[in-house]
Amino acid sequence: MMIGQKTTFAVMFGNRGFFPSSLQSSARTEMQSALKKLGHDCLMLPEGLTSHGAVESPEDGEIFANFLRENHGKFSGVILCLPNFGDELGATAALKDAGVPIFIHAYPDELGKMAPEFRRDAFCGKFAMTDVFRQFGIKYTTLSPHVVHPSSDEFRENIEYFDRLCRVVKGLKGLHIGALGARTTPFKSVRYDELTLQKHNIDVETFDLSAIIQQTRELADDAKEVKAKGDELRSVMLWNKVPEESFGNLAKLGVVMDRIIAENHLNAIAIRCWIELQQQLGISPCVLDAMLCDKGIPVACEVDVTNAVVMYALQSATGNPAIILDWNNNYGTEPDKCIVFHCGNAPHSMMVAPAEITSHAILDNVLGKGCSFGCNWGRLSPIDMTFGSLMTEDGKAKMYIGEGKITEDPIPDNFFGSAGVAEIPNLQAVLKAICQGGYRHHVSLSAGNVAEPMTEALENYVGFEITRL
Repeated sequence: MMIGQKTTFAVMFGNRGFFPSSLQSSARTEMQSALKKLGHDCLMLPEGLTSHGAVESPEDGEIFANFLRENHGKFSGVILCLPNFGDELGATAALKDAGVPIFIHAYPDELGKMAPEFRRDAFCGKFAMTDVFRQFGIKYTTLSPHVVHPSSDEFRENIEYFDRLCRVVKGLKGLHIGALGARTTPFKSVRYDELTLQKHNIDVETFDLSAIIQQTRELADDAKEVKAKGDELRSVMLWNKVPEESFGNLAKLGVVMDRIIAENHLNAIAIRCWIELQQQLGISPCVLDAMLCDKGIPVACEVDVTNAVVMYALQSATGNPAIILDWNNNYGTEPDKCIVFHCGNAPHSMMVAPAEITSHAILDNVLGKGCSFGCNWGRLSPIDMTFGSLMTEDGKAKMYIGEGKITEDPIPDNFFGSAGVAEIPNLQAVLKAICQGGYRHHVSLSAGNVAEPMTEALENYVGFEITRL
């Protein structure tokens, strides 16, 4: 995936035939110019196929529907632009099978141009359009202000919102996740239902961890792919504490993971990250997970497949890498702050400074010193962020979404792993809601405030049950 790639829109113009045609002609020019300025490509019905290239009847609607079918896969959202009142039945014929989010946009009238040859009445027409779409079961998006000119700042904000929404919907449609290994044995907290995810067009492929370990062992130290992966690892991390054998095994495992992702067309993975990799290869995969996240392939620890879904949704919405962390510690006596942490999986782009690769300090206590190299030891950069977590229950996909920030507050130097201080308004109520909902001890987050478009995308178009925290 190319992180942050802007949406291409199909633009449909609704028309009432007795309104002045100049409104359609100017709208085409203004809309195309505004979208181009915001970095979006757009597809418009050629003007010669209908009157002014607009839809003002069911017959015109069929022409536009065919236009969408011919361009299937080239756009991820539709903007239904109402330069005037618009024709509801034409629009329903055009968009009932669009298969992508639809933003209903309406032009404002000008008080000095209310005579019949100038007035639009799109303010009223938008109500008629949403009413009929609701009757036909067509999902749509409306935003504030109710009417807005394409040249305005409000329109820019509307398009930014809709762009993020469309990227989430597109990202989760046909999402292909790899589960590398079985659920970590004690962690019943990360159980999930594949069939529930499949109902939402999210597919899971499972891979045997013993086969992955064997493939890692079979790679030669001097193999071209292994050397290239080693060079990549050394280019972004500090390795002075890591034995050569462990470094080599990390490079080999990285090659195997890359192959699995490429050969199976995976968009995200969740991995059984302990304790077999430590026992048999002397490594922890954290640094490999981090590098994949920076490349747009989210990796969830401890085979938390549903949080891999959240990470991909966050990445799609924010245009930034996502990370999975534990809700881990209180931060002194400050009620709206806590420490979020994981063993060492922070993407390079989300850290204050280049990470130092270490052994897994917690597993060292269980398995013996030096058996688990591969953890990023460092701190998360201060960011405004959106967070969330997903579970499956009784055939439903249930998720919470909220916003907060990672602060500059210090964490003791001897605090192991990738960690940061999260500040979230009314945190104690948030944590209570998470507990009462039976959600994960994991939380996924990404830089950017995108809770609103994510919520609408996942609730209205994907069909998740969302709790907004």
